[in-house]
Amino acid sequence: MKDRIIKHSIALFEKKGFSETSIQDIVDTLGVTKGTFYYYFTSKEQLLTQIHLQYIDYILEQQRRIIEQPDKSWKEKLSDVIQMLIQQIRDRGGSARIFFRELLHITGDDLSDMTGKRDQFRFNFQFIIEQGMASGEFRDDLPADMMTFSVLGACNWCYTWFNPDGPMSDAEVASIYTEMFLNGMKK
Repeated sequence: MKDRIIKHSIALFEKKGFSETSIQDIVDTLGVTKGTFYYYFTSKEQLLTQIHLQYIDYILEQQRRIIEQPDKSWKEKLSDVIQMLIQQIRDRGGSARIFFRELLHITGDDLSDMTGKRDQFRFNFQFIIEQGMASGEFRDDLPADMMTFSVLGACNWCYTWFNPDGPMSDAEVASIYTEMFLNGMKK
């Protein structure tokens, strides 16, 4: 039941937004009572935190696996992380949109935990860029942190426009992004 509550809440939060979705809306879609909801979650905020944690923990684990692949170059690892981020829009689109849109509703220790995990993802991404610079695969005359913010900003914004059923696949978008970031737009 807990997973069903999360799944239905993701759909409601995605459609109506966190603020506009009530606990009553959630239980109504499931045909259960508020008591069922409160058995699993103390509040709607705790539910939102759980959705955020599931998403960030999953992408952190995927990122870690990519970084630890010894047979891949830093360019391949960068490309794989970009692909993974864009692929999440297809595989976990609702969670991705909620992750980027609804963080402002998480407070206190949960917010500190969430920002710590988001920062870890960014630092891991920057590590890929720094290692690529050190190995000579990437240019080293630009600040690694600015390159990190640029790439992550572009990838993270994809949830607003990328249509997995559209004319381009996630792999094609990731390939274009990788090419653009590594080689620019200059002819």
